[in-house]
Amino acid sequence: MGVVSQDALNQLQALMDQVEEPLKKTFQNVHQGLVTENLLRFLRAREWNASKAHKMLVDCLIWRVQNEIDNILSKPIVPPDLYRAVRDSQLIGVSGYSREGLPVFAIGVGLSTFDKASVHYYVQSHIQINEYRDCVILPSASRKHGRPITTCIKVLDMTGLKLSALNQIKLLTIISSIDDLNYPEKTNTYYIVNAPYIFSACWKVVKPLLQERTRRKVQVLPGSGRDELLKVMDYESLPHFCKKEGSGSSKHSVTGSQNCYSLDHPFHQELYNYMKQQSRIHDAVVPIKQGSFHVDFPEPPAEEEEIAKTIESEIHKFKGTNGDSDYNLAFKSMVIED
Repeated sequence: MGVVSQDALNQLQALMDQVEEPLKKTFQNVHQGLVTENLLRFLRAREWNASKAHKMLVDCLIWRVQNEIDNILSKPIVPPDLYRAVRDSQLIGVSGYSREGLPVFAIGVGLSTFDKASVHYYVQSHIQINEYRDCVILPSASRKHGRPITTCIKVLDMTGLKLSALNQIKLLTIISSIDDLNYPEKTNTYYIVNAPYIFSACWKVVKPLLQERTRRKVQVLPGSGRDELLKVMDYESLPHFCKKEGSGSSKHSVTGSQNCYSLDHPFHQELYNYMKQQSRIHDAVVPIKQGSFHVDFPEPPAEEEEIAKTIESEIHKFKGTNGDSDYNLAFKSMVIED
């Protein structure tokens, strides 16, 4: 770590030492004992400006307290049929781990429809997966490997991304903004697979709008990305849509226990059982009530708004040129938050 970085870290640590309850308690839930590593996340997100990093972190803690994020894992989406519907339309899961011990998150960008529940349920589910990653998956990986593991890998499958996905930009911007402001620097690398032809055009427009630290994390792989991904993870950890050569994917092409999107996959079974267990601990007297866990939606950062507007503009151009054919959306749905 350079002198400037160390000075910024010392300044931020001094500022955070002054934080009082209830922010102090929720900060403990954020850092999970890895104080320095988490301070560094917020410093990177604010280009090593300790004052700006402090404001970002305090704002994050206030958001967590006001929205009871520390308790969100004790609020499972019920009934189970509704949660299954969310899982079938918001495609995300953990397929395994890289050789360095980083969890591998698979995201079905093109096949996610977000049409089986209200916006609040999808936001709730997204935050719950974030919290489960930070409170359970990453600490477990750290213990296993005997060193701090604080980031993950994301493999984004672009198969089936249609122009109709333009309708999802508002929801995806909400999710992306939540990650930007409250879960910065949690992704080590984004691997884009099964990218359609039109992706390159959208990428050219959006790439200059991203910060350099984000651009460095994105790798667009040929086809299903199988050969390149095998350099960083074993075959067993590949997402199901990467296990065949070439491109193309389907959320229904494998059985539930193999499809990491499915509620029947071990990851989602463990997650849902964990939330039910936490619910029994926190609400032993009060039964679980049906209804979404409402979270305040943050105002998207200026960068997010500019990207969303640029995407919409480009898509309208393609739509005007190509009608409603098989041309695809491209980038915003990736939910690149870092």
